[in-house]
Amino acid sequence: LSAVDGILKKDNDNPSIGLLLCKSKNALVAEYALKDMSKPIGVSEYKVTSELPEALSKQLPSVEDIQKHIKRD
Repeated sequence: LSAVDGILKKDNDNPSIGLLLCKSKNALVAEYALKDMSKPIGVSEYKVTSELPEALSKQLPSVEDIQKHIKRD
């Protein structure tokens, strides 16, 4: 994330939040990353799924919206 902030972030952008979405093998892969290892982290439970839950999909931009935004920049 430090590299993303250092290379891609513009002056008016906020720092990255710790979630990187990567397109790989025709699928999106979400990878959580820490900016530095001195920050505490806790994970009580997680579930790997091939589809985003409906409650989250309504709150996040679509893949198409993200791709359009990336192509504009």
